[in-house]
Formats: sequence, structure tokens, C-alpha cells
Amino acid sequence: MATSATLAEANAAADDAAREARAEVLQRARAEDESGEPKISRGTARASTSDKEWHKFVIDVWLTDLNPTEFGVYKRHRNRARSRQFTQDMDIYADVIENGQRTGLMGYRKTPWKENTGMDRRLIFKLFTKSMGWKATMDLMVGRSLQLTMGARGLPVTAFSINTDDDDYIIYLERSAFKWPFLPEHFSFFLMRDGNPEYYRLQRAYINVGGDYTLYDQNNNKIGYVDGKILSLAGKWKCGVKSEYADKKLLTTMKLFAGMIIFNRGARWHMWRLWKEVLSGKLKPTLEHQEADLYKNPRRVR
Repeated sequence: MATSATLAEANAAADDAAREARAEVLQRARAEDESGEPKISRGTARASTSDKEWHKFVIDVWLTDLNPTEFGVYKRHRNRARSRQFTQDMDIYADVIENGQRTGLMGYRKTPWKENTGMDRRLIFKLFTKSMGWKATMDLMVGRSLQLTMGARGLPVTAFSINTDDDDYIIYLERSAFKWPFLPEHFSFFLMRDGNPEYYRLQRAYINVGGDYTLYDQNNNKIGYVDGKILSLAGKWKCGVKSEYADKKLLTTMKLFAGMIIFNRGARWHMWRLWKEVLSGKLKPTLEHQEADLYKNPRRVR
């Protein structure tokens, strides 16, 4: 049984915690009232107190391969039966969480990235529903990336293609070659809507530890954010898009981009090494046949 002295100490600690929490809430409220906009920290647009203003989601990367979705031979075969996009070497590595519920899963093909070498080493991401229905695929285009890296004289430039389940257009997401040392990187892409392109840019934060980006539209308005949590064990990104922009195309692109961040550094180093080896004559450029198919002329005679 607790003594009176222990109870008094516990009550004092509770009072201190309550005061600190109250002060934090009031400070945040004052900052938002003064700006009239969501608070921005580390160069990243933050969600406002109004949940209706933002469509939010979380990309939560697992620490190990022993995840409940694919653990065991039986489950892997069942997942392959649900979707032909779930290949033998597919590794499910992250949850997509919206409104506190799992709404999707992300995976990548381990063989092309972990076992292949040279220009056969590729990143292939896939987005699934929570029941393992295929939603989208994002490929690192090694040929295009190496072309851009050569044009940038060794600055690694990565280019990705995104193919979704219900869109007639491929989405191309690329890292900008206009990059000064110690300044943030930028990615850009455009979406086709009603036959017209709409352009977007993702800028990494100036002070960045967890992988923070701000999404801008073509008029340079801040319309979204990717907020990396530095204290997570594997990787966790809290993301949001303003509700008026948050259609399926943009949300799918943002989810795939956030899922790519954990591989971003490795992809850049891969392109830099390829550039060095091709430049020195140690590597003869080739294209893996599946990637080569992505460059074929759609108007060719078949």
C-alpha cells in the first residue's frame, strides 16, 4: 500500500505533467492563431488543427521481414494467388495507415535490388490494398537515370515511372539535376487531368534528419507534406495533402514517394557507381529486358 508521502509525490508529478501539457497546447494554439495557417517546422508544411482540411496517411516501415502479412510459406502462396503482381521475391515492408486503420501495404522486389548487379540492379515498388489487391507500381528507370546522371556530370539523378491500376497515363517522378552542395534536393512530376498536365514539386527540408519534404503545386502553393519521424526504429512518415487536391492519383504518387525515401540514398549511390564504371569503361551499358519494354514505342507496328 502506498504511503501518504508516496501519494503526495505522485500527485505533484501529475500536476507538473498536466501543467507542461497545457502550456504546450496553448503555445501551439497561439502559433497557429497568429499565422492563420498550419504550423511549419523544419521546412515542412504541417497539418492544421482541422482534420477536414487535410487528407492524412502514414507510411510505417517494419523493422524485420517477419511481418504478419507474408510470414510463412502458406501466406506467401496465398498472397500470390490474390494478385499476380505479388511475385515470388516480393517483400512486404510497410503499412499504409489512414484514419488509424491499415488501408494498404507496400512491397518491393528483393531479387532485382539485393541480388542483381550493374544495370540489372533495379528498384521496383508495389502498392497493394490491405487484401493484397494491386494498386500501383513504381520502377527505378536505370537507363533514364543514368542518362540524366551523365548529363549532370555525375550528380546522381534518379527517375521513376509510376503505373496505376486505373489511369491511362504513366507518371514520371524525377530528382532534379539542379542541385547545389548542402542545399535540399527536389523531385518533380506531373499528372494528367482532363487532358491537361498539372505539375508538382517536392522539396526536401533545409534542416532534415527524418526525411521531410514539402509538396508544392505549379503555382508554388504548399499543398502537402511528408514528415519523417526520426525516433522510429525502421522508418515512419506522416503525410498529408490538402483535401481539395487529394484525389486518388496524387495520393497514390505521394504514398509511393514516401515509401521510396528509405531507399533514396541507396538509389543515388547506385547511379553514381554506374556513372563511374561506364565513364571508366569498366561497364558496358545494358538494359534489363523488363525495363527495356518500358521504353518501347507504343505506336510501333506489332
